[in-house]
Amino acid sequence: MDTIGAMPAKPPKRDTYTPESLLAVAVEVFNERGYDGTSMEHLSRAAGISKSSIYHHVRSKEELLRRAISRALDGLFAVLEEPEAREGRAIERLEHVTRRTVGVLTAELPHVTLLLRVRGNTRTERWAMERRREFDHRVAELLKAAVAEGDLRADLDARLTTRLLFGMINSIVEWYRPLSGEASDGERIADTVVRLAFEGLRKQ
Repeated sequence: MDTIGAMPAKPPKRDTYTPESLLAVAVEVFNERGYDGTSMEHLSRAAGISKSSIYHHVRSKEELLRRAISRALDGLFAVLEEPEAREGRAIERLEHVTRRTVGVLTAELPHVTLLLRVRGNTRTERWAMERRREFDHRVAELLKAAVAEGDLRADLDARLTTRLLFGMINSIVEWYRPLSGEASDGERIADTVVRLAFEGLRKQ
């Protein structure tokens, strides 16, 4: 058979997905459909790759969930380890944590949105909820310290105040949609949250 002039066979299409790009697709689908309502077939179609290609990167759908919410949780707990969150008067540390938490939320919006929507139906979700409670507890302790130092009102329940404060922050995921070129949006939102919260919380 004469093969002179024949076109060379095309190499098989390679999976160009990386763990990071696959995770981004998974987070988007989880947020759209809910984790329980998402199958590996849904992820395969959304990514445009086979299920076997997905399994090349991860062992299960739940592993994708854990990676996604770990990114959000790691960002939040990193805030608590920043020097401004560990040094100085408690009120200043609390304001810093509040401001930076808003920053993490706006910077990692899809991942934090997913974190806030977990319902405890899997081991990973229960782990995430426990980590969220730990974060809230540490912030509540910071708030109590600010009260003890005389900078915050003592007539407010620390645990309830923490829940209300972060309820306001967490509600941002329901309406915030970053615009291209609006990098300062997160800072503006953080400034507004801090002013709204601490003008009412500070001892007069």
